[in-house]
Amino acid sequence: MSESPNTAASGTSTGFSTQAIHAGQEVDQVFGAVVPPVHFSTTYAPDGIGNLRNGYDYGRAGNPTRTALQTQLAALEGGGHAFSFGSGLAAEDAVIRALLRPGQRIVMGNDAYGGSFRLFDKVHSAWGVANTPLDLSDHTRVAAELENDDAALLWVETPSNPLMAVTDITALADIAHAHGALLVVDNTFATPYLQQPLSLGADVVVHSTTKYIGGHSDVVGGAVVLGSGDAADDLAGKIAFQQFAVGAVSGPLDAYLTTRGLKTLGVRMDRHCANAQTIAEHFQDHPAIEKVLYPGLASHPQHELAKSQMRSFGGMVSIQLTGGEPAARKVAEATRFFILAESLGGVESLMNYPHEMTHASVRGTELAVPENLLRLSVGIEDVADLIDDLERALGGL
Repeated sequence: MSESPNTAASGTSTGFSTQAIHAGQEVDQVFGAVVPPVHFSTTYAPDGIGNLRNGYDYGRAGNPTRTALQTQLAALEGGGHAFSFGSGLAAEDAVIRALLRPGQRIVMGNDAYGGSFRLFDKVHSAWGVANTPLDLSDHTRVAAELENDDAALLWVETPSNPLMAVTDITALADIAHAHGALLVVDNTFATPYLQQPLSLGADVVVHSTTKYIGGHSDVVGGAVVLGSGDAADDLAGKIAFQQFAVGAVSGPLDAYLTTRGLKTLGVRMDRHCANAQTIAEHFQDHPAIEKVLYPGLASHPQHELAKSQMRSFGGMVSIQLTGGEPAARKVAEATRFFILAESLGGVESLMNYPHEMTHASVRGTELAVPENLLRLSVGIEDVADLIDDLERALGGL
């Protein structure tokens, strides 16, 4: 499985977790604090009119704590620019506003996150930005859609939420660029620890940092990361303008909590992945389960692709129950350690019924989620306890 070292500002190649702990986290020059202070100030006094101190004048335009987080995010994705937002959807909205104009169109996966589809279909479509959901594994169909002049953006989510489909980033980057389109990859499920889309050809990476990057279910945020070079610099200027002009920025405490979460991302993801793999293997032949959806299983249709572009297979597992919707509802409300809740990626395990929770907005569309499906965000608890919890819930069917 792929492992890509990051390059520090000094130009030396360093490991992921070293970068996570040190990028943007210089020792405080006044008191020597090894954790940079959180800057809560909304405004900054200049050294006279027009002479800003280190470039800061107003909290929406810039904040040292947010700058530190953005440096950290760029380093971990192997990028040249990063921008922190108040939520994952705010980050996605900034990308659409910056890169598309009325009359243009997004080509996207037909198993995308319901919130992203809602943003595209209910908000941006009203302003003339259309969308076309389709099966991204059908490269011929993707290429045909991108041949149309209005198709300017190809939006990929891999692994997908909640069907766990894995998309070939390199192949779709080639197709997008051959047709003059940009490739955006939602890397929320994989995180930069498991997958680095920029190195595979993507132009833009987006995250809900609320999830694994924050990692403790206590902070909402989003991020946009871009590469280096003239084209990326131009895109970064457009995203920076949206961040400043629209103002959906992360606050200093949110930025600090996100930075703190990032420092342990590698060790947490190792445990998430190990637990998820064990659970997927344990339950793949369970009589109450019709199918286990997890890229780490050899039975997954994109298992080999996942091995080629990911370090490991992630902490998300979806299951489809043989008893249909009634069984899914019963199990979702019967677990102890898998807490029934929205969101994912925290240290605690969560259970979600997407049909009526995270993906309710796509019911009745081609993005609709099966009614017998449960999404498991596998936490970092002792895996034996998680298995017992699920066994008890399934045993009650």
